[in-house]
Amino acid sequence: VWLPDGSGLLVVSDVKWPLEQEIDRRNGPYPTDARIWTDLFYRHWDDFRAGRRQHLFRVDLVTGEARDLTPVDHDVPAIALGGDGDVAVSPDGKEIAVALHGGPAVAENTNLDVYLLGPEGGGLLPLTAANRGVDHEPRWSPDGRWLAYLSMERPGFESDRRRLMLVSRSDGRAVEATAGWDLSIGQYSWCPNARCLYVVVEERGRDNVYRIDVPSFRRTAVLRGNGVNAPVRVLPDNRTLVYLHQSNTRPAEIWLGSRQLTHHNDSVLTLLDLRPLEEFGFTGALGDSVFGWLLKPPGFDPSARYPLVYLIHGGPQGAWTDTWHARWNYQMFASRGYVVAAVNFHGSTGYGQRFTDAISRHWGDYPLEDLMKGLDVLARLPYVDSARMGAAGASYGGYMIFWLAGHTERFKVLVAHDGVFNPVSMYGSTEELWFPEWEFGGTPYANRPLYERWSPLNFVERWKTPILIVHGQNDYRVDVSEGYQAFTAARKMGVPAKFLYFPDEGHWVTRPRNRRVWWSTVLDWLDQHLAPGRGR
Repeated sequence: VWLPDGSGLLVVSDVKWPLEQEIDRRNGPYPTDARIWTDLFYRHWDDFRAGRRQHLFRVDLVTGEARDLTPVDHDVPAIALGGDGDVAVSPDGKEIAVALHGGPAVAENTNLDVYLLGPEGGGLLPLTAANRGVDHEPRWSPDGRWLAYLSMERPGFESDRRRLMLVSRSDGRAVEATAGWDLSIGQYSWCPNARCLYVVVEERGRDNVYRIDVPSFRRTAVLRGNGVNAPVRVLPDNRTLVYLHQSNTRPAEIWLGSRQLTHHNDSVLTLLDLRPLEEFGFTGALGDSVFGWLLKPPGFDPSARYPLVYLIHGGPQGAWTDTWHARWNYQMFASRGYVVAAVNFHGSTGYGQRFTDAISRHWGDYPLEDLMKGLDVLARLPYVDSARMGAAGASYGGYMIFWLAGHTERFKVLVAHDGVFNPVSMYGSTEELWFPEWEFGGTPYANRPLYERWSPLNFVERWKTPILIVHGQNDYRVDVSEGYQAFTAARKMGVPAKFLYFPDEGHWVTRPRNRRVWWSTVLDWLDQHLAPGRGR
């Protein structure tokens, strides 16, 4: 982040912390890769954190000096629940805002706060201490009168509604700019005149953009009902937006207002039959309206019958949106001749907070009911071959694949990526403990019955469907042992199973060559069981 006068930068870097550690003394002159830790949160996603902290440095452009502004026993900004947007500088350069866990037990609470410090370091005064939930992503207004940030109210819940808050720098009063709105704010940007903000809001499977006027907080839809539009920047006229736009039929390109600026993918796209997503709906669990996406394959013939691939999203507080994805790409599945469907079941984001909340402590009932009712709708379509249907999902979606294996025989093939197989063992090997404690109503030591109620492990005697299990060694959110347990269960039950193992991946598959292996293995596995003779 640039300092306003251009004299330097604020940068974030890992440091060894503390400088003298037990493992150094035990190694002596014979270094090893061994680690010793005594606290929780010793690893995160795909990264070991034991013996390291993330600190904020000021780099002087003239001297090249880098000075640690936050020499404290905390990650500044926060690692857990934090992001690249958790550092901001006031327009006059006199204050720096950061988001961090100021207290102990980082793995056990979501109490992230916005703190203020001076340009030379020191201080770290909490600005949002009254709220025990998540407060982060601070942004000063260009005139310096307001400090905005995003806030979740309920402690322990990482998927609460994200409110846009504004703090007056004159009197310290905080006000919610999104009061009465039941949707969450994603990325946001100030207008140059400080009289408005543009916010990205996930809404019914799309990322829409709204303008919020200040101080009236009147909101106006600007970009709506057209794929995914983010991140957004505002030009000096306070009206024209520069943003990335993408959809199911087009990878991300830069747009200026209503005009596409870049055309990197045009020549390739003209060669492909990429059909748009179609929305469908039905009455699901709790009598609620549930919606999903449907994609027809290239060269679609309405008189033919096609096998179906049913995609299940992770999170579980997430959603299938009208987007282009490097791995869970609807078009890639459709390219093999499949009808593709994806349901935003209870727990999905973008349909109101009550709908999102519904999955917590209900991992195996409301979502399963939604998925089965959605499958009924799809199976009745004249062009869907209901005798050739498969399902695939990752993270919570992988959990649901394991759950489906023990609760239905309607699918001919299953694919589970980085899924939770045994919630009890997952709790003991994950890093952000607030997540399972919220989702299952406490620790497994205190609330074991709910962990057992929703455990796929307890239903493996019903498993019959061939299953491909994918897992990465460096997945510290859902440990690779969850995949190992599921594979063992499948083979012991005599179920045809295959394991795709990545020694160098975490919860996602990020390396291009690994993605090639992922795609070919997954699609061939589906072909093997849904389109005989095509898989290998």
